[in-house]
Amino acid sequence: MTTDSSSTNRAPAEGISTFKGQDRALRADRLGTGGLLLSVLAATAPLMVVAGVMPTTFAVMGIVGQPLLFVVLGTVLVLFSLGYAEMSRHVHNAGAFYAYISRGLGGTAGAGAALVALVAYNSLQVGIYGIFGFEVSGLFATYADLEVAWWIPALAAALAVGVLGWLKIDVNAKVLGVLLVIEVLLVVVFDIAAVADPGKEGLSLHAFNPDTLTGAGVGTALCFCIAAFLGFEQAPVYAEETSRPHVLVPRVMFLAVAGVAVFFAVSSWALTVATGPATIVATSQEQSAGLLFFLTEDRLGSTFTDVLHVLFVTGMFAAMLSFHNVVARYAFAMGREGLLPAAFGRTTGSSGAPGTGSLLQTGIAVVLVLTFALTDDKPTGDPTAPVLHLFTWGGNIGALGVIVLMAIASLSVVVFFVRRGAAGAQAWRLVTSAVAGIALVVIAVYTVKDFDVLVGTGPDSALRWILPGVIGLALVIGLVQGAILRTRAPETHARIGLGNEAFQLEKEAERTP
Repeated sequence: MTTDSSSTNRAPAEGISTFKGQDRALRADRLGTGGLLLSVLAATAPLMVVAGVMPTTFAVMGIVGQPLLFVVLGTVLVLFSLGYAEMSRHVHNAGAFYAYISRGLGGTAGAGAALVALVAYNSLQVGIYGIFGFEVSGLFATYADLEVAWWIPALAAALAVGVLGWLKIDVNAKVLGVLLVIEVLLVVVFDIAAVADPGKEGLSLHAFNPDTLTGAGVGTALCFCIAAFLGFEQAPVYAEETSRPHVLVPRVMFLAVAGVAVFFAVSSWALTVATGPATIVATSQEQSAGLLFFLTEDRLGSTFTDVLHVLFVTGMFAAMLSFHNVVARYAFAMGREGLLPAAFGRTTGSSGAPGTGSLLQTGIAVVLVLTFALTDDKPTGDPTAPVLHLFTWGGNIGALGVIVLMAIASLSVVVFFVRRGAAGAQAWRLVTSAVAGIALVVIAVYTVKDFDVLVGTGPDSALRWILPGVIGLALVIGLVQGAILRTRAPETHARIGLGNEAFQLEKEAERTP
């Protein structure tokens, strides 16, 4: 990916909020530290990770040292965040990843990153509808003796998320916060119960032994586990809606990545303690996604387990809403800068929300859910198809896209500060960004290499290349769009990544005689 010096040398204007109409800017002062942190952490869907991702990783990869993997990945992502957070002090744009990349590597690279981000976060968001619909359908069957097709609750959730997406972001933060806090508390209760009543091997720390990270499955396990962190990187997306983005965004990023790493390391260790490290893989293979509920039933009773099932679903809803808000803001930023039609670069009414972007995301979700319903929901078909297909395909496509974006953003951080003549002052951050970037490239390579394992297809299936190819295609199309804009609409190309600042520069130019 080449850099574009005409774009990277643009100096950002400080303290810019709104101009050329209030609808060209997101409403500031909506989020404080708490609201921003809750909005970001909701995307990590902690209960879904503990109940779904962790047992799958144990079962499929056979890696006992999953808790240690979370520590390793947490360290890598902290290294990534050091440069990413520092750059957030200089760039306040709802386009986050692509804005950062365009500031470092130029507008053309930024256009490529923008489309990758739009596709990746849409894939993550829509993928959750598959497992959400499947789980809600199961709840109806278990507790109400009703047979409800998975796509009915999935569509209902899509509409509910769409409505919430039009409301003020602080209202969304409250909804996300309540759901997040409850599910975290329930997982903590399980962790305490597991430690208080361990399996036959007692309070073993074997899962943190480096010897447990041997074997062919480690690379793929990294791919599974890094998906659990997705969400922490979203803090800069809300920068325009905070009162002090240069302070709050870095603070929330570090709180999020550190909190997620510790929480998941402890929770995955608690699973090994409850079953015993020697049997965690076999038990996970036997219980699959029912592992957590199997363990809580034994230790905490059926009532707690029933509540956990319900909160498992509401946690997924919170994650869908969080990703929906991110997609809407990326669409808003792209519309404001000419990468999407101008209608997307407008906010809506008194809420100040990016309404058109919200409608776009809702429309995509509805179309894809209906598409999978028509192709998968057959009377003689596999009842787990929405999970195996919509959830695993969408989730892994999205995860690959975000990993690629983080790797490119690491390079962009280095280039950004070098070109600003700040390489000396930021030397240690540039080193950590480079190290994190290399680690993320390695994880991306493993993700593509083992995509057939991640999505459950055979090694000879064309899907092992077609599905990750979605991210490659998005990158190529975005780069082509950027190159065309650079040639045919240089003023639009020069605005990529600047957000409101571009319009402020235009306003200042109009005032200059």
